[in-house]
Amino acid sequence: MDEILKYFPEITDLQRERFAAIGPLYKEWNEKINVISRKDIDNIYLHHILHSLAIARFLTPQENTTFLDMGTGGGFPGIPLAIMWPHCRFHLIDRIGKKIKVAQSIADEIGLTNVTTQHGDIGECRERYDYVVSRAVMRLDELVPLIKKNIKAKTQNALPTGLLCLKGGDLQDEIDKTRRPIIDVPLSDYFAEPFFETKQLIYVEL
Repeated sequence: MDEILKYFPEITDLQRERFAAIGPLYKEWNEKINVISRKDIDNIYLHHILHSLAIARFLTPQENTTFLDMGTGGGFPGIPLAIMWPHCRFHLIDRIGKKIKVAQSIADEIGLTNVTTQHGDIGECRERYDYVVSRAVMRLDELVPLIKKNIKAKTQNALPTGLLCLKGGDLQDEIDKTRRPIIDVPLSDYFAEPFFETKQLIYVEL
């Protein structure tokens, strides 16, 4: 929790309560359903929650901005972003039913009313959103064709509609093959911890 307050000291009391609650909730769920690697669950705030919030350092969305979290797993990055941006709406989709169950349960338990979930494939989602967010689901050049149909033609935000993706490692080949306008931000620009030295935020304009 300290990692969140270090970089987002301006959050409200309600946001603090919700961020404080989700760490223990994920640990509790993880004992029943392996949503996060059991070796990594003790690092949930740094490796999963703060990592998700890198998108909140890159974008400040307008009211009623809509997000599709593609391949959300247990709710990352969607749940932390929904806490951070209560004025926006989030739809979380994943093919693994038990993981979506965890995401919905945690959203319900902390009182998030701006989150909906869907158990299914991205091909089953027909709605359009301002942005698609994703965390290391697949290669960029494979992901972009799948989610193009889910992107609105335009948005009220200064940043054009598109994909916001959290990834790590050498991404140059994926970026080259995507053939779209891209912004690549090293997360070490946002966060000082060594974990983020190899992590990146990729924005693809669509």
